[in-house]
Amino acid sequence: MKNLFYIVFLFAIIVGCSTSMTNKSFETEPTKITGDTIKIANEELEYEVIIIDPGFTSWFNAYARPRNYYSLAFLEARNRDWTLSWNNKFYQGSRLFDMPLNYENNIDYGYEVNYMIFNYLTYFQLTNNIKLGSFAPRF
Repeated sequence: MKNLFYIVFLFAIIVGCSTSMTNKSFETEPTKITGDTIKIANEELEYEVIIIDPGFTSWFNAYARPRNYYSLAFLEARNRDWTLSWNNKFYQGSRLFDMPLNYENNIDYGYEVNYMIFNYLTYFQLTNNIKLGSFAPRF
């Protein structure tokens, strides 16, 4: 077997979003990092993102660009492209993709959520030597 480890990735996550298409300004709770678990939550939009992946936290601390390095538009474009490719691979039955990602284009997730999703998807592509979408991962 080529893969001797399992990536545990729990990204279930947008629960009961009832928002309009207007831009809203809101604050997310600070990102909470415990071991290899990262949780981002926002009570106003009623969602949470939980990333459980051994090695992501140390990779993030070593390689991630500082917050506000990328524009929100840049992060959203990459996340849309990469999550679409992720979901296509999931629905085609690829064993590396445990579940689909519920990333919707018409929801304003804010900078922090987009930043963490972007970094996780960059990490995932680089550590698994896989390309998602039309944009190559970079850090």
